[in-house]
Amino acid sequence: MTWKKRLFDLFFASILAVILAPVTIFLLILLWVKQGRPLFFVSERMKKPDQPFQLWKLRTMTVVTEDSGISGGDKKSRVTSAGAWLRSKRLDELPQIWNILRGDMSFVGPRPPLRQYVEAYPELYNEVLRSRPGVTGLATLVFNKHETALLDRCETLEETDKVYRRVCIPRKARLDLIYQDLQSTCYDFVLVFETVGNLFLRK
Repeated sequence: MTWKKRLFDLFFASILAVILAPVTIFLLILLWVKQGRPLFFVSERMKKPDQPFQLWKLRTMTVVTEDSGISGGDKKSRVTSAGAWLRSKRLDELPQIWNILRGDMSFVGPRPPLRQYVEAYPELYNEVLRSRPGVTGLATLVFNKHETALLDRCETLEETDKVYRRVCIPRKARLDLIYQDLQSTCYDFVLVFETVGNLFLRK
């Protein structure tokens, strides 16, 4: 990560942490009333092929003793009503401002992958994770809706994993590498504004 990109992240994350603090507190109270504790979902992700970190989100699913893999149709029944609303607005990702301040993530970059996929495709992720993982990015904007539709059709963990490996990983990686070639502060601004615009345009 260049010093300009890190400065960009620190400056805007600091401002947003202050501005969005009342919103975050309100959402935490809402979740506490609606679905109880835990309020946060913390999951291991990879910021480099050999460097894990703890990704923070607001909890949107019921708690189970064992959980693995990405979310697909097989986990749909676990999404709470409050969680579905948070996901639709991407408000569950507000705690990732903390990850940005810590330097685990950037505002813009590839979505942080699970360890199991990084270990399964080391050559691919050696290239993709040359960029710091981000809250949004080119792959998120271009492919996220299609990915969600594909995974929502899956009825088992095995089917979800198979579709994700065969279809989603290579397509997202291709877009993430295009982003690497185009990356600049101006382009990051464009992707952030497009992400915010898409949230307001969602029905």
